[in-house]
Amino acid sequence: MLTGKQKRYLRSLAHHLTPIFQVGKGGTNDHLIRHIEESIESRELIKISVLNNCLDDPKEIGAEIAAAAGAELVQVIGKTIVLYKESKDNKQIELPSAARK
Repeated sequence: MLTGKQKRYLRSLAHHLTPIFQVGKGGTNDHLIRHIEESIESRELIKISVLNNCLDDPKEIGAEIAAAAGAELVQVIGKTIVLYKESKDNKQIELPSAARK
């Protein structure tokens, strides 16, 4: 579970990213989830856009993808979803510590 401070940090990193996946009118499926899992392992932080022809709620789609891919839902703003998952092999992002002093 991410703290508010960690989510703010990840949102600032994600600001400049472009979405690498799109969810269309077909919604999510196993094929999409598998590709997201592979890509989030190498990148740690990704953006997904929900197309206008998709009738599902972007917040529900974000929660569904995050749960299926084992990732953290950082943010859903408009039709853009930001996901984070710490990489096992190529860790690049160092999160701020959760402990307060």
